Amino acid sequence: MDPEIQKEQFQRAFVGALAAHAGLNPGQDVVDDDSVDLRLKARGILGGVIRNPQIEFQLKCTFRDLVSGDSLAYPLGIKNYDDLRSEDLLSPRYLAVMVIPRDVGKWLDHSDDCMTLFHECYWMSLRGYPQSTNRTSVTVHVPLKNRLRTCTLEEMIKAASRSESL
Repeated sequence: MDPEIQKEQFQRAFVGALAAHAGLNPGQDVVDDDSVDLRLKARGILGGVIRNPQIEFQLKCTFRDLVSGDSLAYPLGIKNYDDLRSEDLLSPRYLAVMVIPRDVGKWLDHSDDCMTLFHECYWMSLRGYPQSTNRTSVTVHVPLKNRLRTCTLEEMIKAASRSESL
């Protein structure tokens, strides 16, 4: 399998496992022309005013060592940057960046009674970020404290039910 496809599939599995644990329904568009790789939807009203809220993700998975201080310095394509920074979107959008080693053998481990997915996926909202004069990419700084977890997805979907984003 092409390494880029393999990374993408691993990240989808990682986020998919978190979504299943949070009780969220994953989905995706047939064509990704709006910087949305994955959509997660909840059923009902979760303390807000929006019924069946959803959140959207642009997924990025990389081998590169991007840690710079307390953040990941990720070069995001300008189209993705502009699509994610929009403030007039129905559903909150987030960037999720997963950093993994080149050695596929270090991505996960399994035994007779468990499977462990290694490495971290970090997230951020670019909503309201300024327009860039760059034509190809913008380096965004994803805080290392923003680890994508089950509880994070639950907080994001509850915020979406209130027409908010984190």
